[in-house]
Amino acid sequence: MIVRTLDEITDTERDVESENKNWRSKRIVLAKDGVGFSVHETVLQPGSINDFWYANHIEAVFVTEGEGELYDKDNDVTYQVAPGSIYVLSGNEKHQLRPKTLMKTVCVFNPPVTGREVHDENGVYPLITEG
Repeated sequence: MIVRTLDEITDTERDVESENKNWRSKRIVLAKDGVGFSVHETVLQPGSINDFWYANHIEAVFVTEGEGELYDKDNDVTYQVAPGSIYVLSGNEKHQLRPKTLMKTVCVFNPPVTGREVHDENGVYPLITEG
């Protein structure tokens, strides 16, 4: 059984902030936990523009706080997201998240991330496996 709190993750190697300070991600469950997925709480800053493309992972994002727009770059569709919204990047869609207010989300990745990934110039996480 795994039991963790956000407080115990804060300011550890599992607490990652983007270089531009647009988002902060607390990696609650990672690949090394051996459960087949990873879970993060990600907080995004209001007014930020965040380009992502998880070419190697399926991501599900549940919005718990705040409001914003999700732009599906592959299909040229914009969605309004707010608490209670979920989106699943089931086709590895390139997307842009534009929070209108401070936005908190819970993200699940499959395959799980290791916590060592860094977004490349396209917003992609490389596929890193625990070994």
